[in-house]
Amino acid sequence: MKTTQKTQTEKDVSAETKVVAAPAPAKEWANPTPAGLVALAVACACFFALLTGRVEASAMPLVGCWLLGGFAVQLVVALLDLKGGNHAGGNTFLYFSAFFMLVGGMEMILKYKAILAGGPLDARIDGYAWAILTIVLLLWTPAFFRKFSLLSVIVALLDVALPFITLTDLQILDKSWSAVSAWSLLAAGVIAVYLSAATVVNTAFGKKIYPLV
Repeated sequence: MKTTQKTQTEKDVSAETKVVAAPAPAKEWANPTPAGLVALAVACACFFALLTGRVEASAMPLVGCWLLGGFAVQLVVALLDLKGGNHAGGNTFLYFSAFFMLVGGMEMILKYKAILAGGPLDARIDGYAWAILTIVLLLWTPAFFRKFSLLSVIVALLDVALPFITLTDLQILDKSWSAVSAWSLLAAGVIAVYLSAATVVNTAFGKKIYPLV
């Protein structure tokens, strides 16, 4: 009889140990896209100011610093999006972080130093690089229109801006065409700000506070 009771007790202790030792369910990471959209909006605003002549060339190193900050944000967003299975968004943020933010930021600083030093820089090479990025974004665009949203509108506006950036850098179009890129980027930035706010606020309240398309 004692043996039976001891065995039952051991079973109960063993069961309790298993419950205590069971790992807690892992929490999912929150959606990082709003931060990436804020970084995009900052970059769009800076490019708008430069392309429309609202700031002088002396602002270029400062713009470069802002873009480098955007690189850090968008790299994190890209990695978390890819981890969460967001194939289109993750890959887009990944190459945006590398080429638009990191390379763009470093180039701003380098170009300004070249201006001060009076050294020649053949910036047409940027046009060839932008051509690849433009073609990639255009070919990837249908993935963002699988379901129409404000993000689709942002991508469409970037589809307008990038070709003109490419063609002006290649010196195929006159610099006056930069206005098309500038205003398209500004519009994309404004929508990015709203979309980021809607995502954060609506998620916090668990209901639609800011309407989304």
